[in-house]
Amino acid sequence: MKILVLNSGSSSVKYQLFRSADWRSLAAGAVTRIGESVGDLSCRWVDANGVGHRREDSLRIADHRAGIAHIIGSLRDSGTLTDLAELGAIGHRVVHGGEVFHSPTVVDDEVTEVIREMIPLAPLHNPAHLTGIAVARELCPEVPSVAVFDTAFHLTMPRAAYRYALPDYLYKEHRVRRYGFHGTSHHFVAKRAAAMLDKPLLRCNLISFHLGNGASATAIENGHSVDTSMGLTPLEGLVMGTRCGDIDPAIPFYLSKNLRLDNDALDELLNRHSGLLGLCGVNDMREIHRLADGGDDRAALAIGVFCHRLKKYLGAYYALLGRVDAIVFTGGIGEHDAQIRASACAGLTRLGIALDDAANRNDEAAERVISAPDSEVKVFVIPTNEELEIAHQVYEAVS
Repeated sequence: MKILVLNSGSSSVKYQLFRSADWRSLAAGAVTRIGESVGDLSCRWVDANGVGHRREDSLRIADHRAGIAHIIGSLRDSGTLTDLAELGAIGHRVVHGGEVFHSPTVVDDEVTEVIREMIPLAPLHNPAHLTGIAVARELCPEVPSVAVFDTAFHLTMPRAAYRYALPDYLYKEHRVRRYGFHGTSHHFVAKRAAAMLDKPLLRCNLISFHLGNGASATAIENGHSVDTSMGLTPLEGLVMGTRCGDIDPAIPFYLSKNLRLDNDALDELLNRHSGLLGLCGVNDMREIHRLADGGDDRAALAIGVFCHRLKKYLGAYYALLGRVDAIVFTGGIGEHDAQIRASACAGLTRLGIALDDAANRNDEAAERVISAPDSEVKVFVIPTNEELEIAHQVYEAVS
Protein backbone atom coordinates (compact mmCIF):
# COMPACT_ATOMS: atom_id res chain seq x y z
CA MET A 1 0.00 0.00 0.00
CA LYS A 2 1.13 3.55 -0.74
CA ILE A 3 0.02 6.45 1.44
CA LEU A 4 0.12 10.09 0.37
CA VAL A 5 0.42 12.62 3.22
CA LEU A 6 -0.74 16.19 2.55
CA ASN A 7 -0.21 19.27 4.71
CA SER A 8 -2.34 22.03 3.19
CA GLY A 9 -1.62 25.63 4.11
CA SER A 10 -3.31 28.81 2.96
CA SER A 11 -1.01 29.16 -0.06
CA SER A 12 0.95 25.91 -0.10
CA VAL A 13 0.67 22.13 0.02
CA LYS A 14 3.52 19.99 1.33
CA TYR A 15 3.43 16.28 0.56
CA GLN A 16 5.19 12.97 1.03
CA LEU A 17 4.52 9.52 -0.41
CA PHE A 18 5.24 6.41 1.68
CA ARG A 19 5.27 2.69 0.97
CA SER A 20 3.80 0.79 3.92
CA ALA A 21 5.75 -2.40 3.27
CA ASP A 22 8.94 -0.82 4.62
CA TRP A 23 7.78 2.76 5.41
CA ARG A 24 10.20 4.11 2.87
CA SER A 25 9.64 7.68 1.66
CA LEU A 26 9.31 7.37 -2.11
CA ALA A 27 8.81 11.06 -2.90
CA ALA A 28 8.39 14.39 -1.17
CA GLY A 29 7.97 18.01 -2.11
CA ALA A 30 5.74 21.06 -2.02
CA VAL A 31 3.59 23.38 -4.06
CA THR A 32 4.03 26.97 -2.87
CA ARG A 33 2.76 30.46 -3.73
CA ILE A 34 -0.65 29.13 -4.75
CA GLY A 35 -2.78 31.88 -6.28
CA GLU A 36 0.15 34.17 -7.11
CA SER A 37 1.28 35.09 -10.61
CA VAL A 38 4.05 32.47 -10.41
CA GLY A 39 4.07 29.46 -8.12
CA ASP A 40 6.73 26.85 -7.33
CA LEU A 41 6.57 23.06 -7.53
CA SER A 42 9.34 20.91 -6.08
CA CYS A 43 9.66 17.15 -6.03
CA ARG A 44 12.34 14.80 -4.67
CA TRP A 45 12.09 11.09 -5.33
CA VAL A 46 14.01 7.83 -5.36
CA ASP A 47 13.73 5.61 -8.42
CA ALA A 48 13.54 1.80 -8.54
CA ASN A 49 17.35 1.61 -8.54
CA GLY A 50 17.65 3.67 -5.39
CA VAL A 51 18.92 6.77 -7.20
CA GLY A 52 17.73 10.10 -5.87
CA HIS A 53 16.31 12.78 -8.16
CA ARG A 54 15.10 16.35 -7.77
CA ARG A 55 12.95 18.57 -9.97
CA GLU A 56 11.80 22.16 -9.53
CA ASP A 57 9.38 24.07 -11.74
CA SER A 58 7.89 27.55 -11.69
CA LEU A 59 4.41 28.04 -13.10
CA ARG A 60 1.12 29.65 -12.18
CA ILE A 61 -0.88 27.52 -9.74
CA ALA A 62 -4.35 29.02 -9.64
CA ASP A 63 -5.74 27.22 -6.59
CA HIS A 64 -5.37 24.18 -4.33
CA ARG A 65 -7.13 21.98 -6.88
CA ALA A 66 -4.48 22.83 -9.47
CA GLY A 67 -1.73 22.41 -6.85
CA ILE A 68 -2.79 18.91 -5.77
CA ALA A 69 -3.33 17.93 -9.40
CA HIS A 70 0.28 19.02 -10.08
CA ILE A 71 1.45 16.92 -7.12
CA ILE A 72 -0.29 13.82 -8.48
CA GLY A 73 1.13 14.57 -11.92
CA SER A 74 4.65 14.88 -10.50
CA LEU A 75 4.31 11.54 -8.70
CA ARG A 76 3.19 9.91 -11.94
CA ASP A 77 5.99 11.54 -13.96
CA SER A 78 8.56 10.31 -11.43
CA GLY A 79 7.22 6.76 -11.60
CA THR A 80 6.62 6.60 -7.86
CA LEU A 81 2.85 6.46 -8.42
CA THR A 82 1.77 4.91 -11.69
CA ASP A 83 -1.94 4.71 -10.89
CA LEU A 84 -4.25 6.16 -8.23
CA ALA A 85 -5.34 2.59 -7.50
CA GLU A 86 -1.95 2.15 -5.77
CA LEU A 87 -2.98 4.65 -3.11
CA GLY A 88 -4.43 2.99 -0.04
CA ALA A 89 -5.24 6.34 1.56
CA ILE A 90 -4.49 10.04 1.65
CA GLY A 91 -3.57 11.42 5.06
CA HIS A 92 -4.24 15.03 5.98
CA ARG A 93 -2.66 16.97 8.81
CA VAL A 94 -5.36 18.91 10.67
CA VAL A 95 -4.24 21.26 13.43
CA HIS A 96 -7.38 21.33 15.57
CA GLY A 97 -9.81 18.55 16.35
CA GLY A 98 -11.19 20.01 19.57
CA GLU A 99 -12.47 17.41 22.02
CA VAL A 100 -14.17 15.41 19.27
CA PHE A 101 -11.35 13.62 17.45
CA HIS A 102 -9.22 11.35 19.65
CA SER A 103 -7.74 9.34 16.80
CA PRO A 104 -7.18 9.41 13.02
CA THR A 105 -10.56 9.58 11.33
CA VAL A 106 -11.71 8.61 7.84
CA VAL A 107 -13.28 11.74 6.35
CA ASP A 108 -16.89 11.90 5.19
CA ASP A 109 -19.28 14.83 4.88
CA GLU A 110 -20.17 14.70 8.59
CA VAL A 111 -16.51 14.71 9.67
CA THR A 112 -15.85 17.64 7.33
CA GLU A 113 -18.60 19.66 8.99
CA VAL A 114 -17.28 18.93 12.47
CA ILE A 115 -13.79 20.07 11.42
CA ARG A 116 -15.43 23.21 10.03
CA GLU A 117 -17.00 23.85 13.44
CA MET A 118 -13.46 23.95 14.88
CA ILE A 119 -12.45 26.91 12.69
CA PRO A 120 -12.93 29.47 15.52
CA LEU A 121 -10.29 27.52 17.50
CA ALA A 122 -7.81 27.48 14.57
CA PRO A 123 -8.86 30.20 12.11
CA LEU A 124 -5.49 30.28 10.32
CA HIS A 125 -5.14 26.52 9.83
CA ASN A 126 -8.38 24.51 9.69
CA PRO A 127 -9.82 26.33 6.63
CA ALA A 128 -6.72 25.47 4.60
CA HIS A 129 -6.81 21.85 5.79
CA LEU A 130 -10.48 21.61 4.76
CA THR A 131 -9.61 22.91 1.30
CA GLY A 132 -6.96 20.22 0.89
CA ILE A 133 -9.37 17.53 2.07
CA ALA A 134 -12.11 18.70 -0.31
CA VAL A 135 -9.77 18.73 -3.31
CA ALA A 136 -8.32 15.30 -2.49
CA ARG A 137 -11.80 13.81 -2.16
CA GLU A 138 -12.78 15.39 -5.50
CA LEU A 139 -9.69 14.30 -7.43
CA CYS A 140 -9.40 10.86 -5.80
CA PRO A 141 -12.97 9.85 -4.91
CA GLU A 142 -12.12 6.16 -4.56
CA VAL A 143 -9.24 6.78 -2.16
CA PRO A 144 -10.15 7.28 1.52
CA SER A 145 -9.00 10.56 3.04
CA VAL A 146 -7.96 10.33 6.70
CA ALA A 147 -7.61 13.33 9.01
CA VAL A 148 -4.85 13.17 11.65
CA PHE A 149 -5.15 15.83 14.35
CA ASP A 150 -2.32 17.69 16.11
CA THR A 151 -4.47 17.96 19.22
CA ALA A 152 -5.46 14.28 19.48
CA PHE A 153 -2.38 13.06 21.38
CA HIS A 154 -3.07 15.54 24.18
CA LEU A 155 -6.70 14.56 24.77
CA THR A 156 -5.48 12.15 27.45
CA MET A 157 -4.68 15.11 29.72
CA PRO A 158 -6.65 14.98 32.99
CA ARG A 159 -9.19 17.73 33.72
CA ALA A 160 -6.89 19.33 36.28
CA ALA A 161 -4.34 19.86 33.49
CA TYR A 162 -6.58 21.07 30.67
CA ARG A 163 -9.06 23.30 32.50
CA TYR A 164 -8.34 26.98 33.03
CA ALA A 165 -9.44 28.65 36.28
CA LEU A 166 -12.21 30.51 34.46
CA PRO A 167 -16.00 30.45 34.84
CA ASP A 168 -17.44 27.05 33.97
CA TYR A 169 -19.67 28.34 31.17
CA LEU A 170 -16.62 29.39 29.14
CA TYR A 171 -15.60 25.75 28.93
CA LYS A 172 -19.04 24.24 28.49
CA GLU A 173 -20.43 26.78 26.03
CA HIS A 174 -17.34 28.16 24.31
CA ARG A 175 -14.82 25.27 24.52
CA VAL A 176 -12.19 27.34 26.33
CA ARG A 177 -9.63 24.85 27.62
CA ARG A 178 -6.07 23.76 26.97
CA TYR A 179 -5.71 21.55 23.88
CA GLY A 180 -2.00 21.45 23.07
CA PHE A 181 -0.36 21.07 19.67
CA HIS A 182 2.61 19.35 17.96
CA GLY A 183 0.88 16.13 19.01
CA THR A 184 2.05 14.04 16.05
CA SER A 185 5.66 15.07 16.72
CA HIS A 186 5.51 14.33 20.46
CA HIS A 187 3.83 10.98 19.76
CA PHE A 188 6.43 10.02 17.16
CA VAL A 189 9.46 10.79 19.34
CA ALA A 190 7.81 9.14 22.36
CA LYS A 191 7.55 5.86 20.45
CA ARG A 192 11.14 6.16 19.27
CA ALA A 193 12.30 6.95 22.83
CA ALA A 194 10.54 3.83 24.10
CA ALA A 195 12.38 1.77 21.48
CA MET A 196 15.71 3.32 22.53
CA LEU A 197 14.90 2.51 26.17
CA ASP A 198 13.89 -1.03 25.13
CA LYS A 199 10.65 -0.63 27.08
CA PRO A 200 6.99 -0.66 26.04
CA LEU A 201 5.73 2.89 25.51
CA LEU A 202 2.97 2.27 28.04
CA ARG A 203 5.66 1.89 30.74
CA CYS A 204 7.64 5.01 29.81
CA ASN A 205 7.62 8.39 31.54
CA LEU A 206 9.10 11.05 29.26
CA ILE A 207 9.53 14.79 28.91
CA SER A 208 9.66 15.79 25.25
CA PHE A 209 10.70 19.17 23.86
CA HIS A 210 9.76 20.09 20.29
CA LEU A 211 11.92 23.17 19.72
CA GLY A 212 11.73 25.13 16.49
CA ASN A 213 10.20 28.43 15.45
CA GLY A 214 7.20 27.01 17.28
CA ALA A 215 8.06 25.23 20.52
CA SER A 216 6.28 23.04 23.04
CA ALA A 217 6.98 20.67 25.92
CA THR A 218 4.96 17.60 26.88
CA ALA A 219 4.87 15.44 29.99
CA ILE A 220 4.20 11.83 29.00
CA GLU A 221 3.18 9.35 31.70
CA ASN A 222 2.99 5.67 30.76
CA GLY A 223 2.87 6.65 27.10
CA HIS A 224 0.10 9.23 27.42
CA SER A 225 0.24 13.02 27.38
CA VAL A 226 -0.70 14.32 30.83
CA ASP A 227 0.34 17.95 30.34
CA THR A 228 1.66 20.14 27.56
CA SER A 229 2.83 23.73 27.35
CA MET A 230 0.59 25.05 24.54
CA GLY A 231 -3.00 25.83 25.44
CA LEU A 232 -6.19 26.97 23.72
CA THR A 233 -3.88 28.25 20.99
CA PRO A 234 -0.19 27.70 20.19
CA LEU A 235 0.66 31.02 21.88
CA GLU A 236 0.96 29.64 25.42
CA GLY A 237 4.06 28.04 26.92
CA LEU A 238 7.68 28.19 25.83
CA VAL A 239 9.40 31.19 24.25
CA MET A 240 9.19 30.78 20.47
CA GLY A 241 10.54 32.44 17.35
CA THR A 242 7.89 35.17 17.20
CA ARG A 243 5.40 34.09 19.93
CA CYS A 244 5.74 35.29 23.51
CA GLY A 245 4.69 32.11 25.31
CA ASP A 246 3.62 32.49 28.94
CA ILE A 247 2.98 36.08 30.06
CA ASP A 248 0.90 37.82 32.71
CA PRO A 249 -2.64 37.75 31.23
CA ALA A 250 -3.11 41.37 32.33
CA ILE A 251 -0.40 42.57 29.91
CA PRO A 252 -2.86 42.83 26.96
CA PHE A 253 -5.18 44.98 29.12
CA TYR A 254 -2.25 47.21 30.05
CA LEU A 255 -1.17 47.57 26.43
CA SER A 256 -4.72 48.23 25.27
CA LYS A 257 -5.20 50.98 27.83
CA ASN A 258 -1.82 52.68 27.57
CA LEU A 259 -0.85 52.10 23.92
CA ARG A 260 -4.40 52.08 22.52
CA LEU A 261 -3.83 48.71 20.84
CA ASP A 262 -6.95 46.94 19.57
CA ASN A 263 -7.43 43.17 19.46
CA ASP A 264 -5.92 42.78 15.99
CA ALA A 265 -2.84 44.78 16.97
CA LEU A 266 -2.43 42.75 20.17
CA ASP A 267 -2.75 39.50 18.23
CA GLU A 268 -0.12 40.69 15.76
CA LEU A 269 2.20 41.80 18.58
CA LEU A 270 2.03 38.63 20.69
CA ASN A 271 2.04 36.11 17.82
CA ARG A 272 4.32 37.70 15.22
CA HIS A 273 6.53 40.31 16.87
CA SER A 274 7.37 38.80 20.25
CA GLY A 275 9.41 35.79 21.39
CA LEU A 276 13.02 35.73 20.25
CA LEU A 277 12.25 38.32 17.57
CA GLY A 278 10.87 40.73 20.15
CA LEU A 279 13.80 40.24 22.51
CA CYS A 280 16.62 40.75 20.02
CA GLY A 281 15.22 41.50 16.57
CA VAL A 282 16.02 38.04 15.14
CA ASN A 283 14.05 34.78 15.33
CA ASP A 284 16.61 32.36 13.84
CA MET A 285 18.47 30.79 16.74
CA ARG A 286 21.59 30.23 14.63
CA GLU A 287 21.85 33.96 13.92
CA ILE A 288 21.11 34.74 17.56
CA HIS A 289 24.06 32.59 18.65
CA ARG A 290 26.28 34.38 16.12
CA LEU A 291 25.23 37.76 17.47
CA ALA A 292 25.64 36.68 21.09
CA ASP A 293 29.13 35.32 20.37
CA GLY A 294 29.96 38.75 18.95
CA GLY A 295 28.96 40.48 22.17
CA ASP A 296 25.34 41.43 21.38
CA ASP A 297 23.67 41.74 24.80
CA ARG A 298 20.11 41.48 23.45
CA ALA A 299 20.94 38.22 21.69
CA ALA A 300 22.50 36.83 24.87
CA LEU A 301 19.37 37.84 26.77
CA ALA A 302 17.13 36.11 24.22
CA ILE A 303 19.07 32.86 24.67
CA GLY A 304 18.90 33.25 28.44
CA VAL A 305 15.13 33.82 28.48
CA PHE A 306 14.58 30.90 26.10
CA CYS A 307 16.63 28.49 28.24
CA HIS A 308 15.20 29.78 31.53
CA ARG A 309 11.70 28.90 30.33
CA LEU A 310 12.86 25.47 29.13
CA LYS A 311 14.34 24.63 32.50
CA LYS A 312 11.19 25.79 34.33
CA TYR A 313 9.06 23.41 32.27
CA LEU A 314 11.56 20.57 32.64
CA GLY A 315 11.48 20.93 36.42
CA ALA A 316 7.71 21.29 36.56
CA TYR A 317 7.10 18.22 34.43
CA TYR A 318 9.67 16.21 36.40
CA ALA A 319 7.74 17.05 39.58
CA LEU A 320 4.43 16.17 37.89
CA LEU A 321 5.68 12.78 36.69
CA GLY A 322 7.71 11.86 39.78
CA ARG A 323 9.77 9.40 37.75
CA VAL A 324 11.37 10.24 34.40
CA ASP A 325 12.93 7.63 32.12
CA ALA A 326 14.14 10.02 29.44
CA ILE A 327 14.15 13.60 28.19
CA VAL A 328 13.78 14.00 24.43
CA PHE A 329 14.84 16.93 22.27
CA THR A 330 13.45 17.29 18.74
CA GLY A 331 12.68 19.98 16.15
CA GLY A 332 15.23 22.21 14.40
CA ILE A 333 16.64 23.73 17.60
CA GLY A 334 16.17 20.62 19.71
CA GLU A 335 18.00 18.42 17.21
CA HIS A 336 20.90 20.73 16.34
CA ASP A 337 21.58 23.21 19.16
CA ALA A 338 23.98 21.68 21.69
CA GLN A 339 24.21 24.90 23.71
CA ILE A 340 20.45 25.09 24.26
CA ARG A 341 20.30 21.42 25.32
CA ALA A 342 23.23 21.89 27.69
CA SER A 343 21.68 24.98 29.26
CA ALA A 344 18.33 23.26 29.75
CA CYS A 345 19.97 20.31 31.55
CA ALA A 346 22.72 22.19 33.44
CA GLY A 347 22.85 21.80 37.21
CA LEU A 348 20.33 18.95 37.34
CA THR A 349 22.60 16.12 38.50
CA ARG A 350 20.61 15.93 41.75
CA LEU A 351 17.65 14.94 39.56
CA GLY A 352 19.73 12.25 37.87
CA ILE A 353 20.26 14.26 34.68
CA ALA A 354 23.80 14.54 33.32
CA LEU A 355 24.94 15.11 29.75
CA ASP A 356 27.96 13.67 27.98
CA ASP A 357 29.56 16.83 26.58
CA ALA A 358 31.11 15.13 23.56
CA ALA A 359 27.92 13.28 22.68
CA ASN A 360 25.90 16.46 23.06
CA ARG A 361 28.19 18.37 20.69
CA ASN A 362 27.87 15.64 18.04
CA ASP A 363 25.49 17.02 15.41
CA GLU A 364 24.84 13.93 13.31
CA ALA A 365 21.32 13.77 11.85
CA ALA A 366 20.34 10.59 13.68
CA GLU A 367 18.76 9.31 16.87
CA ARG A 368 21.36 9.40 19.62
CA VAL A 369 21.95 9.30 23.36
CA ILE A 370 23.57 12.47 24.71
CA SER A 371 23.38 11.69 28.43
CA ALA A 372 26.39 10.50 30.42
CA PRO A 373 26.68 6.71 30.88
CA ASP A 374 25.86 7.03 34.59
CA SER A 375 22.94 9.44 34.10
CA GLU A 376 19.87 8.00 35.81
CA VAL A 377 17.63 9.84 33.34
CA LYS A 378 18.52 9.26 29.70
CA VAL A 379 18.63 12.26 27.38
CA PHE A 380 17.92 11.63 23.70
CA VAL A 381 18.04 13.62 20.49
CA ILE A 382 15.45 12.19 18.11
CA PRO A 383 14.76 13.78 14.70
CA THR A 384 11.02 14.12 14.36
CA ASN A 385 9.11 12.85 11.34
CA GLU A 386 5.53 14.06 11.56
CA GLU A 387 4.71 12.93 8.03
CA LEU A 388 5.79 9.37 8.81
CA GLU A 389 3.76 9.42 12.03
CA ILE A 390 0.72 10.60 10.07
CA ALA A 391 1.29 7.81 7.53
CA HIS A 392 1.46 5.21 10.32
CA GLN A 393 -1.79 6.47 11.85
CA VAL A 394 -3.50 6.59 8.45
CA TYR A 395 -2.46 2.99 7.77
CA GLU A 396 -3.93 1.87 11.10
CA ALA A 397 -7.16 3.75 10.39
CA VAL A 398 -7.79 2.22 6.97
CA SER A 399 -6.54 -1.25 7.91
